[in-house]
Amino acid sequence: MRDRRMMRGSIALAEGAVTAGCRYYFGYPITPQNEISERLAVRLPEVGGVFIQAESEIASINMVLGAAAAGARCMTSSSGPGISLMQEGLSFLAGSELPALVVNIMRIGPGLGGLAACQGDYWQATRGGGHGDYRLIVLAPNSVQEMHDLTIKAFQLADQYRNPAMILADAILGQMMEPVSLAPPEVEIPAKPWALTGAKGRSPQLIKSLYLADGDMEKHNWRMYEKYQRLQEAEVLVEQDLEEHMDLILVSFGSCSRMVNSAVNLARARGLKVGHIRPITLYPFPGGIIREISRRVGKVLTVEMNTGQMWDDVRLSVHPGCQCRLLARPGGGIPAPRQILSEIENFIKVGDIFAKSVR
Repeated sequence: MRDRRMMRGSIALAEGAVTAGCRYYFGYPITPQNEISERLAVRLPEVGGVFIQAESEIASINMVLGAAAAGARCMTSSSGPGISLMQEGLSFLAGSELPALVVNIMRIGPGLGGLAACQGDYWQATRGGGHGDYRLIVLAPNSVQEMHDLTIKAFQLADQYRNPAMILADAILGQMMEPVSLAPPEVEIPAKPWALTGAKGRSPQLIKSLYLADGDMEKHNWRMYEKYQRLQEAEVLVEQDLEEHMDLILVSFGSCSRMVNSAVNLARARGLKVGHIRPITLYPFPGGIIREISRRVGKVLTVEMNTGQMWDDVRLSVHPGCQCRLLARPGGGIPAPRQILSEIENFIKVGDIFAKSVR
């Protein structure tokens, strides 16, 4: 039986972490995600956990590294500038194959930026961000309910694949309030025989990301690559709202997808045949699904609150010959449903004119 409450997005995420069995949080204050650390400062001691406000984001991620190596479910949270400071630690976590959760409630960038909603950290999240050949598991909620549920999912995936995971959200999702059904605390945490818990009568174990013997680092990188391939095959999450004989497909993620949903409803009310694909896992990205649907549709409009970062992945994924357009609003701009509708109508109209001129 789920407990249903009205909650802010950041609070729902914090409650999801507690339900998932997270008992260690290390973080440093930065808006617009401070409600996460404020909530966990209260909740973790209540369940026998540990909350530490570190002296910096660099310290935070390295505390996560230590706790993860000991087998604990642990996390940190921050926003753009703080996540940038964590990149070396994230690379160490991935290279050492340690599960942990990092939450990025995005703010405007580059630089110090501002506090309005933005999706400018997509590249940083989906390309790893730090040095070396590695990836993060990246989940992008679009509701307060998903802020809770995907946090639990992120911890599970991190443990399953021994890889750091990230929740990528923004100020809209962090601050908005919606009804949330809280999951009962019945999450099972798998055994971690690789963890550094003391030898206790067995041979010592070693967790590292440094391989100096000839060829060992290449083997390690290929083994990690194979893990990412398994992720791509088994863990893609996507929401699809499709129709028969569509003229156009829209692709969006996170809070921006809520505006796109409204625009799709407006378009359908005008008799336009449009569909919507929402990647929930930004890595692994649902490229195969987009490729197959774009083969049948032929027109894809990507809508983002940045200058077109996910558009790179969409263009790499679509079927050859598919027409691709971008509606972008960076730096705190939010695409209104009627602005998206106007772009839908224009794209369909221009596409039809183009097709007639070719014939």
